[in-house]
Amino acid sequence: MAPPSYSDIGKQARDVFGKGYHFGLVKLDVKSKTSSGVEFTAGGSSSTDGGKVTGSLETKYKIKEHGLSLTEKWNTDNSLNTTVDYDKLVPGLKLTLDGSFQPNSGSKSGKFKTEYKHEKFLFNADLNLASSPVVNMSTSVGHGAYSLGYQTAFDSGKSALTKHNLALAYNAGDMILHATATDSKVFGGGIYLKNSPVLETGVTASSAVGGSSSFGIGCKYSLGPDASLRAKVNNASQVGLSYQQKLRDGVTVTMS
Repeated sequence: MAPPSYSDIGKQARDVFGKGYHFGLVKLDVKSKTSSGVEFTAGGSSSTDGGKVTGSLETKYKIKEHGLSLTEKWNTDNSLNTTVDYDKLVPGLKLTLDGSFQPNSGSKSGKFKTEYKHEKFLFNADLNLASSPVVNMSTSVGHGAYSLGYQTAFDSGKSALTKHNLALAYNAGDMILHATATDSKVFGGGIYLKNSPVLETGVTASSAVGGSSSFGIGCKYSLGPDASLRAKVNNASQVGLSYQQKLRDGVTVTMS
């Protein structure tokens, strides 16, 4: 089994803090799949003060025998996004082409991505399709319970590497520890605990050289197969609460 990608190191602890929170919003997500294999995802949100209402519609179609998948997404900001994935060229290699277009302004952008997975090695790279592209690269290696990741970027316009980030994780099953270093200026870490079948806890901390520090603790409690409660607090005394309810297969409501 391949190690986690650089961006996924520490994901379990971050998810305890990030997933299920949409402050000041009521959010509804609906998912369905047709008999022909086309997947539909519709989402909408409304602010609790009666303000802006936003929504999105996403369709995804897979041609498994050819290793192709096509995803198209539209939102109420009138932004169109298309993603094409292909994974049949070489075992473990996945190629992705992303494109976005805004009819109102005429602006468009594109990005080419690659991912290669091996039993003890994973490599990611992406390149924005621009006159002076920036190439983002990351890699991770794994051995037993340990994973080590490195991330960098090359700016062709400046002909220079613009970042050097490191991440380390230890996975003991119900406990996952991680530590990060961003350009040798910001250091952080965290711990994820699966306390019981219904309770998950996450703790994160970070500190900038010569700057501020932050600390937070969060938890997720499952009320049953279709409902969960989340809570979190940080060193600035900011408290977050969230309730998520699955109404039926493919339909979920979130209040936070």
